[in-house]
Amino acid sequence: MVFLSFVYRFVTNFAFMAMVYFSLNFLEKYQNRAIVAILVLVYTGMRAASTLRAFYFFQKIEKLEAETKRLQAPINDGAGGTSTRKQIVTDVARLRRDGELKSYMDLFFLALIVLLCVANIMRQ
Repeated sequence: MVFLSFVYRFVTNFAFMAMVYFSLNFLEKYQNRAIVAILVLVYTGMRAASTLRAFYFFQKIEKLEAETKRLQAPINDGAGGTSTRKQIVTDVARLRRDGELKSYMDLFFLALIVLLCVANIMRQ
């Protein structure tokens, strides 16, 4: 499932980039092409801001992971559910790492889309 989530994220980002590319290249009038490019730039900016905010969230989760591991060390000396707690911390760390990778993938495609839009605005 993890691999499929990466494939899904790649396919959706690539489809969005292809849609922007073809829509900008098939518009004949410069004014229409510039309007569409500016609208896509606004949308891309909003998505980039959301993705960057997610990185702040991932940093907070990472701090919580470190704090949980620190607090869990004395508890591990006693018995009772420590393997379950360790598994939960491991799962959260894996999900955070996967989320960061997906965010990097999003930012890469958003940067490519910005380049496409700027190139089409500059082209006459």
